[in-house]
Formats: sequence, structure tokens, C-alpha cells
Amino acid sequence: MPFTRYVEIGRVALINYGPEYGKLVVISDVVDQNRALVDRPDEIRRVVNFKRLVLTDFKIDIPRLAKKSVLTKALEEADVFAKFSNSSWGRKIAKREAKANLTDFERHTALVAKVTRSKKVRTAFNALKKAAKN
Repeated sequence: MPFTRYVEIGRVALINYGPEYGKLVVISDVVDQNRALVDRPDEIRRVVNFKRLVLTDFKIDIPRLAKKSVLTKALEEADVFAKFSNSSWGRKIAKREAKANLTDFERHTALVAKVTRSKKVRTAFNALKKAAKN
């Protein structure tokens, strides 16, 4: 399968470092080979290094240096944020955040559940293994 995630105007990217970590932004313009001008409806337009961006599969159709109203309308029509949160990548990020926000008791409960589940699986597996030998 050929590579399809190109740096282009309208490409949705995820910020992977810094204070905006985990936010989705849209590339409005390419400044040079190392930086892009990114925009988001609720934030100001700014220049971000490509090392801090991870390109997603989503792309919206906007002109170069689109106004906020055009960007907002295109994002709503494409429903990009909802599609990303429903993708496996978005679910993985949400699961990681949920796990990081657990309390001590919730972590203990999860550990006990994991141990119990593993014991049941191991018991069933050993019973099947023993039945296969006979």
C-alpha cells in the first residue's frame, strides 16, 4: 500500500509534543521544509515544526490561509474530530488518558480483576491441555 499521508493544506495533524500535546490541528500553509502554519477553530494560528506534528489520514478541503469561519465550517462538515475519536488511534489515546487518571483504588480494582481473569483463563487452558493429552 503506498504512502498517503502527505503534508498538504487541509491535512489534519496531531501535536505530539509540547503544551498542546494531543490536540488536533489543520495545516493552513507550509512555511518551509521544516515548519507549517497550523490552525484550529478555538486557537490562534501559529507556526509549528514538523517534528512536533504527526499526520493523520484525515484531510479537509480548505483554501490556503483559510479564515476561521471557513475552517470551522469545513471541520463541521467533515466531522473530523468525531471521526478521529472513533478511530483506533483516537480510542487508544482516550484509553491511555483514562488509565492515567485512575485513582489508587481504581488501579487496585483493575489489578485484582486482571489477576482473576488470568487465573480463569489459565485454569480453562490447562483443562483443555489435559483433555487433549488423554
